[in-house]
Amino acid sequence: MTKIESHSPFVSSEVETRRAKPTSLDCAREERGGDVRTDWTREEIAALFDLPFADLLYEAQTVHRAHHPRNEVQLSTLLSIKTGGCVEDCGYCNQSAHAETGLKATKLMDPRAVLQAAAQAKDAGSTRFCMGAAWRSPKDRDMPAIIEMVKGVRAMGMETCMTLGMLSAEQSKQLAEAGLDYYNHNIDTSPENYANVITTRTFEDRIETLENVRGAGINVCCGGIVGMGEKREDRIGFLHALATMPHPESVPINALVPVKGTVLGDMLADTPLAKIDEIEFVRTVAAARIVMPKSMVRLSAGRESMSEACQALCFMAGANSIFTGDKLLTTANAGDDKDAALFAKLGVLAMQPAPHGHLEAAE
Repeated sequence: MTKIESHSPFVSSEVETRRAKPTSLDCAREERGGDVRTDWTREEIAALFDLPFADLLYEAQTVHRAHHPRNEVQLSTLLSIKTGGCVEDCGYCNQSAHAETGLKATKLMDPRAVLQAAAQAKDAGSTRFCMGAAWRSPKDRDMPAIIEMVKGVRAMGMETCMTLGMLSAEQSKQLAEAGLDYYNHNIDTSPENYANVITTRTFEDRIETLENVRGAGINVCCGGIVGMGEKREDRIGFLHALATMPHPESVPINALVPVKGTVLGDMLADTPLAKIDEIEFVRTVAAARIVMPKSMVRLSAGRESMSEACQALCFMAGANSIFTGDKLLTTANAGDDKDAALFAKLGVLAMQPAPHGHLEAAE
């Protein structure tokens, strides 16, 4: 790494000392030329967060271009196939039975209705169709309908993704045999902060499901939520947990949507913590791209409250997937028209699927 010389009186001796030492930029550059690392330390990830913002974005975009098509973003659609009534007490979720949001619980959708929604999503340009059910875990009696949905969506040439709560090894095997491409199961936050957000299951429970999914040969979609009142140390710990496991093929980064009646929505209401600082959010996306260079990094919940500039910086930082449409499960989302207008401004193209239903590899 070439040392940048500076004689400016505005550059402190501390900054010059930092420049003279090997940094996480050096580690990331070594990463581009070698194997994907799963031995990142918290100190290295913290150093990424501490980089000057422009340096961090430059490095993240450089890593991104080494592994992904530039100026292309995957469009995904998320449908709630079973809403509300979940027995878990996730503090961010308005579908929890513990929340008092007035949300009415529903039964599992008919597979035909799900496939109709998938066809509409494909017509709107989505290449991945994600289906979410508000369960602690699916019951065996629900599996035939779930499998029918997976097979039907996959037959349309779209990537399939499910999030159904915790899975057993046998259920994971059934979904794999049906052709499920991805299973979403977020770790949400750092291991240390997890019990502050959820008490009805443990961080280790989450990891067990991820292991069951991987063991069945299904790609993992795993990320978390920023803006739950956590500290930067928790955002570092969250990325460290992801970067030191087999890297998820897809990493959704959500910004908390504080819903009145949820634990976190009520706790953060009318406080500065109710909205994540956009620069800090972009830093999180950039650090995720650097430490997990081959993963798809998705801007998920919370985009409807982000400025266009923030979203543009996230794409520069290496985000290359979004949920499109007017709704994410039960909360509002930036619509198709807004996304198309933003893409046109930025010169960003929607990523196209290959004939077999999986995304084309980077040239």
